[in-house]
Amino acid sequence: MVAFGKKLRESQIQEWKGHYIDYKLMKKKLKRYTQQVEVGTENHLIVLKDFSRLLDCQIEKFVLFLLEQEGILASRLSNLGKQNDSLLQQADRKKVSELREAYRSIGQDLLRILFFVEMNAVGLRKILKKFDKRFGFKFTNYYVKTRANHPYSQLRQVCKHVLVLNMQGIGAVVGAISRNLADLQDHRGSYISIYDQPALSHPDPVVDSIRAAVDRLSNSTNFLHYLGKHALIVQDEFPSSSEDSTDDNYHFMSLLLNLANTFLYMVNTYIIVPTADRYTMTLGAAATVCGVVIGSMAVAQVFSSVYFSAWSNRSYMRPLVFSSIVLFVGNTLYALAYDLDSLSVLLIGRLFCGLGSARAVNRRYISDCVPLKLRMQASAGFVSASALGMACGPALACLFQTEFKIYKLTFNEATLPGWVMALAWLVYLLWLCISFREPSRETKENVVPEESNSGRYINGSRETKENVLREESYSGRFINISVDNYSTRPLLMNSNNKLQDEDEDEDEDCDDAEEDSKELQKPVSSIVSAYRLLTPSVKVQLLIYFMLKYAMEIVLAESSLITGYYFIWSTSSVAIFLACLGLTVLPVNVLVGSYISNIFEERQVLLASEILVCIGILLSFHIFSSYSVPQYVGSALLTFVSAEVLEGVNLSLLSRVMSSRLSRGTFNGGLLSTEAGTLARVVADGTITLAGYLGASKVLNTTLVPSLFFCVCSIVATCFTYNSLY
Repeated sequence: MVAFGKKLRESQIQEWKGHYIDYKLMKKKLKRYTQQVEVGTENHLIVLKDFSRLLDCQIEKFVLFLLEQEGILASRLSNLGKQNDSLLQQADRKKVSELREAYRSIGQDLLRILFFVEMNAVGLRKILKKFDKRFGFKFTNYYVKTRANHPYSQLRQVCKHVLVLNMQGIGAVVGAISRNLADLQDHRGSYISIYDQPALSHPDPVVDSIRAAVDRLSNSTNFLHYLGKHALIVQDEFPSSSEDSTDDNYHFMSLLLNLANTFLYMVNTYIIVPTADRYTMTLGAAATVCGVVIGSMAVAQVFSSVYFSAWSNRSYMRPLVFSSIVLFVGNTLYALAYDLDSLSVLLIGRLFCGLGSARAVNRRYISDCVPLKLRMQASAGFVSASALGMACGPALACLFQTEFKIYKLTFNEATLPGWVMALAWLVYLLWLCISFREPSRETKENVVPEESNSGRYINGSRETKENVLREESYSGRFINISVDNYSTRPLLMNSNNKLQDEDEDEDEDCDDAEEDSKELQKPVSSIVSAYRLLTPSVKVQLLIYFMLKYAMEIVLAESSLITGYYFIWSTSSVAIFLACLGLTVLPVNVLVGSYISNIFEERQVLLASEILVCIGILLSFHIFSSYSVPQYVGSALLTFVSAEVLEGVNLSLLSRVMSSRLSRGTFNGGLLSTEAGTLARVVADGTITLAGYLGASKVLNTTLVPSLFFCVCSIVATCFTYNSLY
């Protein structure tokens, strides 16, 4: 990764150079403002006003140029349309071929425009973050608040016209190119159009590339991408060519084994929930001690996540083997505790299960070893495996309503979850040893990065443009190609312009440490370094993640206790209830990922979901004399489903606002979110146990009070950082 200022210079389209935002000028202004404020010659208010005017001018410059370029494309399309109409009267293959190349040329110019917009948008976001960092995170809030809804604001034009209405114009251009290329593909009098056969709507790779670029720029979402963001695998804004090296490391069976590990671990986590209270009572403890039993796994996971994340820097298979062995031992101890009549053995067994949590390894494998074009699907598989495991755990517990003995070992509803999971991990261990392939790390270490990833070099120039276009369009990257003789060389970078004048070199040397490319490409090496990269927006998102995990754990972990006290539910009833809650995960994500996120902004969905979680918690309180099943089930369902929606949007925003330096290394973004969620589960399970000392009748309201407190705090924090969530 190189500094953005250098990347912007190298990737600029030279004939459009004067129309980009002047990132270098704005950085100089920031530096001067900082010095003036420090010595007291300027106050913050004047700085805010002055820099706002500068930003307004910069945004206006590139917006007006963008509109001009779109008009040029529309005019060229209109002229080609007239030529196309004249060709209908005659069959001239040479002219047909020339016309097809002309349409492709327009498509390639549209790709350049999209890349132009993206570079400016990223530069705008980066300069806002820089200003926030130097002046106490006040400018973004002020600038967005004063301009987002003003009818004459250029920022509104960027947000509304360029990224929304403008996409409709781009859609019209893409439609014209696609339709005409389809008509010219087989110019033999066919009257079948792309409207009659939608499969013909992507006849040329350049159309696929444009659509991929539009999706990336507009940040449009669908179910697959929405699910994938749940995994919080942070990616760089501009992927480098070194990502191609992951193709050599990709092994489908190894990926499947990682997903199976995720699924089994989630089953292992929730399979004991319906019977944990009865198990502890059998061993002579109070029913509320089930909170400690359930939470002990989360306590151990707090530590295991760190060492597994560090271990995955050196190997993937060995951590998975160790995880399987530890989980086998832990589940065996959990099952033996019944015959040994020992609560200590029960707790040690669950601690061992927590020490075997390899979710950090699963995330790292997807991030490091799955090709970029498949990474979103793999991330979606990771989230789906977790959701299915959450549902299957309680469902399996429902099937264990039996009791028998083999020798001196007892098999009943309390011990069968342990025995079944021990067997499952043993089978998984054998499968792992037979089928897993340890990826090579030499490739990743020896890759020489390109000077710019604005374009892609092709070794030997043997790949055709169509192949590159097709490959890049599937991976979701921008490609920038020239139209000369189908060559696949970087269009947006001119090697003759790499040498800048002496003034630019001196200015670049004055950049702060944040812009140093060597520093930027280093992963974080300590928890302190990771914490320093957390902006207020990131901290608020981690707080929200903590809150929603706490609320969900309260609903799940105390379900058997609450339903047993108020409604006298059997183990089967509790298991069915929990399984139904788990099964709502995927349908809710389909709804949000395919529809809601395309209608509303993610920050709007975030705030609305928090409010719904708060309403669900309020409805769960036992205030009146009677506490009915509809009240409990309805409030629990509202809380859980709202928390699911909140989790997806929260992690999606977190992956966007979190520093790209947290995409690699031991202390990565996935580890931080895992630790926040795990700590929430530990606190929730501990709260259930402590509330038990007040009596079973007080457990419900006592555990809901912290949930309500955390929820209100997260709503307030979201409102304070709302304008920085973009």
